[in-house]
Amino acid sequence: MKKLITTLNLPAPPKSESSRQAQWDETRSVFPIYLALAKHLQFEIPFPQNKRVLPEKADLELFSQVHTWLDSMDQQVLVHQLRHLLQMTTLIASESGMRAIIMRHLRKSAKSNTDRDKIDFLLVQYFALCAPAKIYHKNIELSDVAQVMKPVLGEVDSTSLPWCEPLEKMLQTLRTFKSLREILKTSFIEQGRRVKEGAGGMFYDAPALLAFVRFNFLLRRTFIELMHADLIYIRSGINHLENAGLKTLDCSTFGMSSSEPLAKIRQIADEWKQPFQKEYTERSVNQAFEKLLALRAVVERTVERVIGKPIDSSSAKSAAEDSEAANNSGDASEPPRGKVVEKCASPATKKTETAEAVLDFESCMEQIWEQLISVPPSRGRSMTTVKLGGVRLLMSSWEVAAFVSEDGPAAEDLRRAVVARALVTSATENAKGLGSIAGLDRVLPIARVEVSRLQERVEEAKQAKDTEAAVNLGISTKRLLSALDEAEKL
Repeated sequence: MKKLITTLNLPAPPKSESSRQAQWDETRSVFPIYLALAKHLQFEIPFPQNKRVLPEKADLELFSQVHTWLDSMDQQVLVHQLRHLLQMTTLIASESGMRAIIMRHLRKSAKSNTDRDKIDFLLVQYFALCAPAKIYHKNIELSDVAQVMKPVLGEVDSTSLPWCEPLEKMLQTLRTFKSLREILKTSFIEQGRRVKEGAGGMFYDAPALLAFVRFNFLLRRTFIELMHADLIYIRSGINHLENAGLKTLDCSTFGMSSSEPLAKIRQIADEWKQPFQKEYTERSVNQAFEKLLALRAVVERTVERVIGKPIDSSSAKSAAEDSEAANNSGDASEPPRGKVVEKCASPATKKTETAEAVLDFESCMEQIWEQLISVPPSRGRSMTTVKLGGVRLLMSSWEVAAFVSEDGPAAEDLRRAVVARALVTSATENAKGLGSIAGLDRVLPIARVEVSRLQERVEEAKQAKDTEAAVNLGISTKRLLSALDEAEKL
């Protein structure tokens, strides 16, 4: 039996005709989310296909039927299942849908622990969706959270509550961490959970909700930043080892064989980008990140043995961001093998070298992903811009979702379409600026292969009657073709 928490917070609207219509309007906003949940979890949907678009007005029978089903779904769906759905679909890009599902849970007079955990998760997702970029990387204060959350929580006094002080102390410590290993030595996730569970009904006080949104968001942001620093280091280390002629890595201390191909290790590192999709506790999070740190330790020791010295974090970041640096055989400050680099290059020479350093496929994929996880989608916009060198690339919401969630059968195809378009666009701009088509000669064959593959995927999606995938892939393919047409005119 689920434990219930009863509060007086946000009572359900009175049953007048006008308020019932307002409630129905809200229901129509959350209904597609619940449909997607039911499909994803393979739950029975008691509405035929032609009745799954709710009318603007509902009679009492339909009103009751829909709300009975929504209530039953609330009883069945767990928070990690909701998290998974919102991370793998573009439903997260709907502010109105997010707000409606939050209000639905907040208005319940009797809330279970599962309801509480869903509210906790949904509020921080709403903040991540709606927070303006100008505050996203700053030391976010409660007043910042109050401003963003106003459409959901209304006007809230952002003064910190005394019983939320443990959250503030943890955040102060969080700012001092420089590595993932440091944060794993703490019990922040469990401490935050204990504060939440000990709050009882006070958890639903609006100032308390602000405190938990801020804590959850800053903790998650720190985990992502520190995790990404380790991924950059591993990627850079693999580049150094490959350029030193190494083909395999001894991963016996990592629970693998003593001669794992470097390509496989790179793939393992790439898979860490996927968000957690299972129910997680502090123990499971720590276990997952301990594996990442163990992999870094293997790469680190091998780099020092093969090259004779460790690579520092700054050179690792430079190598990840600059494809030419990724080809260096030693320290990131050394010139690539087979190239002569003047110690005092002229500005013109530097400009040429920079422009001709055409992005490779993997580093381009990495740069796009890094920008998308570090900046939330803009409110109400269907397009997102990423910057690669001097080129700005527009991405649609489904393309962004393919990078952020890395899930679904068409996600890999969409990512490759975007990267191919980025490579062609970057090489085209370089060619226009320098009058040299060397970069284009390199990327055009890659892009043509991707076009052929994407066209096949579009046909497969059509045959499978996956209309959404076919349309999205088709549009992304047309954009790549348009970039190719422009490049081929040079």
